[in-house]
Amino acid sequence: MLLCAVITVRPSSPARKRKKQARPFLSPGVLLRRAEVVKYKAKVGSSTGGGYVCPNRYLCPLYLLRSNILMQTNWEIVGHEWAVELLSRRVASGRIRHATLFTGPARIGKTTLAIRLAQAINCVGTHPPCGQCRPCDLIERGIHPDVHVLSGEADRIKIEAIREMQGLLVLRPFEARYRIAVLVAFHNTTEQAMDALLKTLEEPPSQTQLILTADMPDALLPTIPSRCQVIPLRPVPRAQIESALMERAGLDAEQAALLAHLSGGRPGWAFTMARQPDALAEQAAILSDLLTVLRANRDGRFAFAEVTARANNLRQVLDVWQSWWRDVLLWAEGSRTEPIHIDRRADIKALADEVGAEAARRALKAVRDTLHCLDRNANARLALEVMLLEMPYL
Repeated sequence: MLLCAVITVRPSSPARKRKKQARPFLSPGVLLRRAEVVKYKAKVGSSTGGGYVCPNRYLCPLYLLRSNILMQTNWEIVGHEWAVELLSRRVASGRIRHATLFTGPARIGKTTLAIRLAQAINCVGTHPPCGQCRPCDLIERGIHPDVHVLSGEADRIKIEAIREMQGLLVLRPFEARYRIAVLVAFHNTTEQAMDALLKTLEEPPSQTQLILTADMPDALLPTIPSRCQVIPLRPVPRAQIESALMERAGLDAEQAALLAHLSGGRPGWAFTMARQPDALAEQAAILSDLLTVLRANRDGRFAFAEVTARANNLRQVLDVWQSWWRDVLLWAEGSRTEPIHIDRRADIKALADEVGAEAARRALKAVRDTLHCLDRNANARLALEVMLLEMPYL
């Protein structure tokens, strides 16, 4: 016997469609522009008699628009507006991930943004982070009992420090909503310490937040970024840094323009240089050493590598050399892009005319390869010797 079944599809009723269109709030992931908010308010107000009040302020588009403007100001971050907007909405809606990883070049603003996120999570003010309440103040001063900071900037983070932090995270918060661990420069961490942190990332205790920063996600174990919300920070526009230097640091237009160019889109670097009067002189000395070593023979270059490998500012030296060879290469190729070292135009032109584009390209690649090797704990002296052998001879 053959049995047949007939399935009928009932079209949705017009009333149901109208009810769907007249929903009085939006999802938290939507932030309307001002014109769209006005249009939305008029539409919903007309359908509800003009007396509409959103039942949940965190879902109301008008509240989200006002909160976005206030939070951008409260975070006190130069640039990175998209990241601030994303985190602000996540905090307001209560949908913040248990682990957040900020990546980007050194001094681009990762640590500042991590501290602001910790303040926003535990803030008790109206528009977090308010910067005025007790949790915000204690976190800013680094003495909050529920916020634990580990830094790998001065020395590598070892497994003992990670285990001690894990012992604190399993405890209930002392006075805040969450216990928060801020791991700064986590790329400078032993592999054993990274392995130890994986357990917490996979099974985080309740009421716990982890905030990590790293220059490059490739320097971490692949399983760490995969368990975090990764926020890659991009270079900030030069004009924005220049304006912030004049407003916040009190620099004149000429000094602000110079530091904004030299910063390479890194606000933290620019403000650090503004607070240190001798910093520009140190950078000039680094460039003078570069021009001197280019005129040295092989023995002179090896002697320079031996001394520089033991210097505390090795990373800074290589960063300056990288930006210098970038300027030389652009000039040698006839590019109209403005150089980073705008105060050394004559030196850049003279060196580009003498060595040519191909030699400048090899030198730039050698510096980048050296930085890559040092990130993987290569021998600093050997890496510098190989780099200097690739440099042109004057």
